[in-house]
Amino acid sequence: MVVTDIDHLGLVISHATAPAFMLGAVAAFLSILIQRMERISDRIRALRADDSSGADSKKALLQTLDRRVMLLGRAIYFGVLSALVTSALLIAAFASALLGVGHGAIVAIMFVLALGLLMTCLVNLALEIRIQLATIGLD
Repeated sequence: MVVTDIDHLGLVISHATAPAFMLGAVAAFLSILIQRMERISDRIRALRADDSSGADSKKALLQTLDRRVMLLGRAIYFGVLSALVTSALLIAAFASALLGVGHGAIVAIMFVLALGLLMTCLVNLALEIRIQLATIGLD
């Protein structure tokens, strides 16, 4: 049986508010992560093209920058996964409302999963920032 009650749909929309805000925040956060990665990638290209600096210090800096790119890549990956799970959560909530089936447990599990993925994203960012702060004098 398909539910067409506007009050029920309004309730689903109100329940979707938090995941929708989270989706917007994750999208903005991904933009920041991508900008960080682009800056580091530009720095790597510039260092590889520069022949004037010492080989040992240049190699050490390139290794550090490569590690930072890897951590940011992981952060972006987990951020995208979080956004995908959040999007799936919103689709599941509306689909279950339209079909008239309960969705509380599924939505809760998916929201926890999305937050866990976002947390993993933030941990990778924290590790990247830690490396940046530790090596700030090498630049």
